[in-house]
Amino acid sequence: MKIIIVGDGKVGYTLAEQLARENHDITIIDTDQEALAHASATLDVMCIQGNGAALAPLKEAGVETADMVIAATSEDEVNMVCCLTSKRLGADYTIARIRNLDYTTDLETLKKDLGIDMVINPELSTAAEISRLLRFPNAATIETFYRGRVEMMGFLLQEGDFLCGRPLSEQSSKLKNLPVLFCAAERGDEVYIPNGSFVPLPGDTLYIIGEPVGLSQFFRLLGRYIPKIRSVFLIGGGRITQYLTSLLVKMNLPVKIVEQRMDRCCLLSEQFPHATVICGDGTDQELLEAENLSSTDAFISLTDRDEDNLITALYAKHLGVPKVIPKANRQNYTGIAQSVGLECVVSPKYITAERILQVVRGMENSKGSVMKALYRIANNRAEVMEFTVNGTTQNLGVPLKELNLKEGILVAVIIHQNRIIIPEGSSTIQRGDTVILVSRGHTILDINDIFKNSVLDLDRRQS
Repeated sequence: MKIIIVGDGKVGYTLAEQLARENHDITIIDTDQEALAHASATLDVMCIQGNGAALAPLKEAGVETADMVIAATSEDEVNMVCCLTSKRLGADYTIARIRNLDYTTDLETLKKDLGIDMVINPELSTAAEISRLLRFPNAATIETFYRGRVEMMGFLLQEGDFLCGRPLSEQSSKLKNLPVLFCAAERGDEVYIPNGSFVPLPGDTLYIIGEPVGLSQFFRLLGRYIPKIRSVFLIGGGRITQYLTSLLVKMNLPVKIVEQRMDRCCLLSEQFPHATVICGDGTDQELLEAENLSSTDAFISLTDRDEDNLITALYAKHLGVPKVIPKANRQNYTGIAQSVGLECVVSPKYITAERILQVVRGMENSKGSVMKALYRIANNRAEVMEFTVNGTTQNLGVPLKELNLKEGILVAVIIHQNRIIIPEGSSTIQRGDTVILVSRGHTILDINDIFKNSVLDLDRRQS
């Protein structure tokens, strides 16, 4: 696909990196020559310096024949004008990054008037992700499928956990009888799709999928059950904190916010009169002790500096806070954080990239099975997808044990006639089913991509 990305900041660069990796034709437009030079040197993309809302740079990028234009600058107004201009010049699909609450009150009218097909808000998406993690404090990561009836959670295996050192096939009958499935495992730089002979080890990150009740039973069995969160301590008063506090207030959770900027403190105090807002340095140990950080149930660090977020999160972990979530946009920081015991790390740019990748793949596969969800796990080395099966799917009614699946593919869940099934070898896929797949090392656009030598594969090679 021919995709134009306007804005080469954190979100724009990450999108270009992910989409170029999938062999799309990517052009980046930005006013910052230094940022463009970095993108040109590190990515297989074309770069154009200029204002992405102006005609000349868009025409130079070939907007008339573009399949998609993604406006991801830091200015909402520039993004909206960019989408309006691109649509009128012939672009098929436009996506705008819009963060201001004033613009999101009547989103559908805004989209219709300006020719915007999709609005992304990285900060709002990140806040929603954090709120899910707070609702399920046992998990390091959590993704939801099939309208919340299926969940996938990742967790770090610790020394002494009963899973360690024994193949999955030899685990206790209590575990085998739970309606859950181990669908992926991360060990160092390797990602595994585990089978019965897989031996979990301390330090592994395991991903488990199933119905919420089954996952809760599993964590109780593991001895990791954490009571519901009853109080939240936030560092940083930016947009994510603003969105998150709004969600937490609706959950009736007491919230305490520490922010350095007086103007942001005043704004947050006015907007959330029931929250406690403190003007101060969130990295100040004395302030954190004075505010009784150790007694809170959840600590979330959301400043603009990844380093400050990680350091304060480590301090909260040291004090014994049950749930600790730092924000970090640098991918290498995520691995470092997890290696020192910070299981949960959120990244706005990667959350945004996942949403747009799902749209791109859906557009590529407009005639096949419908992709309903796409999540990347294990530091982006594996993917989990939800598809709705239609008449184009091959091998309908064939038992899974008889299918010739590509290596690194797992059919994790089948929803048949509203019934959630953890599949066995005799299970089959039927038209109308919802199927959740795990893939390692393959780009999946359609369910048929999981089969070796599928008709779809042959068609793509010939074209």
